[in-house]
Amino acid sequence: MSFGKLAQEYCNVSLPLQVLKSRAGYYIGTFDPESGPCSRESLEYFHTEQDASEALLSGNFTQLSEP
Repeated sequence: MSFGKLAQEYCNVSLPLQVLKSRAGYYIGTFDPESGPCSRESLEYFHTEQDASEALLSGNFTQLSEP
């Protein structure tokens, strides 16, 4: 399981990467059950949840370097 680089660096929390959805589309990020979305980790937005899931599983996404 991979963890969010930006969540760790900027929020000091270790949260697993997962597929999340916003109005712009699906993205790879982190979610804190107590406070909600924490970080967007992927540069890309994906058209479908399946595309985002495949990118997460394969590691085929661009990691953002800053929020």
